[in-house]
Amino acid sequence: MFLLRKRTALPTAAQALPGRNAPIPTADRHFVSGRPLKGPWPENMRTAIFGMGCFWGAERKFWQLGDGVWITAVGYAGGYTPNPTYEEVCSGLTGHAEVVLVIHDPAKISYARLLKTFWENHDPTQGMRQGNDIGTQYRSAIHAASDTDLTEAKRSKDLYAAALAAAGYGAITTEIEPAPAFYFAEELHQQYLARNPAGYCGLGGSGVACPIGVASAGA
Repeated sequence: MFLLRKRTALPTAAQALPGRNAPIPTADRHFVSGRPLKGPWPENMRTAIFGMGCFWGAERKFWQLGDGVWITAVGYAGGYTPNPTYEEVCSGLTGHAEVVLVIHDPAKISYARLLKTFWENHDPTQGMRQGNDIGTQYRSAIHAASDTDLTEAKRSKDLYAAALAAAGYGAITTEIEPAPAFYFAEELHQQYLARNPAGYCGLGGSGVACPIGVASAGA
């Protein structure tokens, strides 16, 4: 991405930048689908939030899943600073991770399918980094929108941890927690690799398949 930051310790609330009351400007519409980026979304849609390193490549993995995914957007979550900017998040002084918001139709694509995509497209054992991208904003995270999703995410972690261990990988460092506030990133980051097909993507999986079941609707 633009700058390589190497802060690998999360700030305390007292150390965090103050942020701002108003949301920062972002795109009105999804660059690929043309749908309103911030909604309104159909009532049957569900929300998922994932952090898996650089959000440019991570977002593309989810919009490529097809029409079961209504909208994707990149943003920041899991920190202290309200309405942070990209530069503030990269400083390591907001506590946020780069994340992808996935609005999906559970009748067409299951949460299990989203979890499988999450686990298999990054290395969740690396702590405060992903490949050559080093810093707290690149940490692995699942922010679950419901108790049911939280339980399923934790179960999927246990299943994938066993598969990774069998392949010689270390422990999973992924944060799994109820969804905190999500802040939309700036317009230039939304669907970045659709706008810039030759742009940087540091995303890479472990090569280990996640054994979570995907036999439910749309999977």
